[in-house]
Amino acid sequence: MRKISFLFMMLITLAAVAGNNVKAVDRANLDPSVEPGENFYRYACGGWMLANPLDPQYARFGTFDQLRENSLDQVKQIVTNLGTNHARGTIKQKVGDLYALGMDSVRLNNEGAAPLNEYITLIKSLSRDQFMGAIADQHKGIGAPFFNSAVMADLKDSNTNLFYLTQDGLGMGDRDYYLDNDANTVKVRNAYINYIQQIFQLIGFNKGNAKKAAKHVMEIETALAQVAMTREETRDYSKLYNVMSLDQLRADYPNMDWGQYFATLDINDIDKVCVFQPKSLAKVNEMMKSLKLDEIKEYLIFKYADAASPYLSDAFADANFDMYSRAMSGKQVKMPRWKHSLEVPNTLLGEAVGQLYVEKYFPADSKKKMQQLVDNLKRALGEHIATLSWMSPKTKVNALVKLNSFTVKIGYPDKWRDYSALDIDPDKSYWENILAARRFQAEYEYDQLNKPVDKERWFMTPQTVNAYYEPSSNEICFPAGILQAPYFDPDADDACNYGAIGVVIGHEMTHGFDDQGRNFDQNGNMVDWWTAEDAAKFQELANKLGAQYSAEIIADDVHANGQFTMGENIADHGGLRVAYSAFKNTEQGKGDKMIDGFTPDQRFFLSYANVWANNITKEEMLRRTKVDPHSLGVNRVNVAIRNLEEFFNAFNIQPEMKMWRDPADRVIIW
Repeated sequence: MRKISFLFMMLITLAAVAGNNVKAVDRANLDPSVEPGENFYRYACGGWMLANPLDPQYARFGTFDQLRENSLDQVKQIVTNLGTNHARGTIKQKVGDLYALGMDSVRLNNEGAAPLNEYITLIKSLSRDQFMGAIADQHKGIGAPFFNSAVMADLKDSNTNLFYLTQDGLGMGDRDYYLDNDANTVKVRNAYINYIQQIFQLIGFNKGNAKKAAKHVMEIETALAQVAMTREETRDYSKLYNVMSLDQLRADYPNMDWGQYFATLDINDIDKVCVFQPKSLAKVNEMMKSLKLDEIKEYLIFKYADAASPYLSDAFADANFDMYSRAMSGKQVKMPRWKHSLEVPNTLLGEAVGQLYVEKYFPADSKKKMQQLVDNLKRALGEHIATLSWMSPKTKVNALVKLNSFTVKIGYPDKWRDYSALDIDPDKSYWENILAARRFQAEYEYDQLNKPVDKERWFMTPQTVNAYYEPSSNEICFPAGILQAPYFDPDADDACNYGAIGVVIGHEMTHGFDDQGRNFDQNGNMVDWWTAEDAAKFQELANKLGAQYSAEIIADDVHANGQFTMGENIADHGGLRVAYSAFKNTEQGKGDKMIDGFTPDQRFFLSYANVWANNITKEEMLRRTKVDPHSLGVNRVNVAIRNLEEFFNAFNIQPEMKMWRDPADRVIIW
């Protein structure tokens, strides 16, 4: 449900002042051998791409990664300076010990599979009537065998939390990895089968039994994939919102012991659920009766060992890397141990680390500066809505009400998570402590069920290099992690500010009006506030925009998926247009003063393109086309900007040039 916009590459140049510093548009980033009208992405980013060859520890490395590396270095300084020997139960003890456990490779290799043995023995002892409890137990922080569940705001009552049941159980993440037969997919699928067998051997199965168990796991996941909704179908909330009583749940899925399931999750007061994908859950219901006892056990054992594998010995971690990073993404080497170890407390104790982070790295005046920029973008988007030619006055009023109801979260939350109930015990194994932290988080999530929706809650930690729009609370959020150097440059000119962070802000705002966000009103409820005519016009424009992206070749003969990436493409498109309008209201935007040989408009578009500069493996491009709702960087530039007349004017793009798009084929939604 959550509309998370993975904009790791956000430029945070907050101050709206025109200075003499021209670093924000660096000529070294350009490839002057390429004409802007032939391939603008290559022209704007080609120099950067040549100067930053792909490090083998990455499947994609871009300007985002540079910012994220900076953020990781900051967090590393905080964590490593904590040391050890802190009083038991303090935040410093928990963060420091969890990091130290991950760094102790000698201990991890000596332990091998031992941290898994007790749980695996338990699974092997289960009878058929105990499986729903075992599934629920894994849903409490381990993994998502067969299906998954979550507690989130009711799509039609944003003040009330609701229990959701969702399709899951696929180790490769997307159904197409099990069903498609192109060369790359077959290669990944074969690697996955080998990986499953390898995991079984590492936990003690002989080669023959491991091969049989891998075959059974693959059969289960393939059967789940065959009934799973497509990526495009899951974008339609009206198909997902299937609320039923607990009695109806039991009647529709009688082979699943729901009393045992909810009891294991410690949920005792529940009267209704929302089943996102009924067809998938029906398949699980069938499997609970048709699968052999040992097949279910093997599947549950693999899901447990698979979840633990990155946090065990080198043999487990290497197998995990070879599958999920090398085969799927094209990475060649593992990241340094410190990075992997740092991600654990940085994620599982996120707000605890975040509290330390903002104390050291987030300037007090950054919130104020960011708020000013948000206000400018909001005003520009309001002007766009008011002047849309395709939207009726009635729908415009509702859109403006929603826009003016946005909640804006900047930097860090007003209240911090309490981690006092979580025990990190250095005498226990690394995996046992990770599991304790995961269960702590899962219990927190499920515990929200019978409480009002917490509107002050943040869905990202302050140190996260990211941002999001959340439809159920109609909020946009910009954590402190993206408000950091090198992207926070008070000396940068307005064109660069608005072309980078301005577009990012506009992007998040436009998510409230994309193909999913538009289905929610100003209160975060799934309400149709559109006239039928306006909805039809919106869909026509959205389809036209989607076709532009679907026409692009990703690699080999694989096309981009304009329907799957629709929401992000609309947000990019809207963010660009709104940020440009806001920029034109600045002193620099109203003038024509050249800086370093570029006009203000040229600097705006160059700044935007540099946000998406990156190098990426072929495998990662193909993987993202299956699983990532964002378009690739090259398309976020070359496809998006070719709908703006101002871009063509800025670089004198003519009809005979490749970047040209005929006015009749351009799209204006927001």
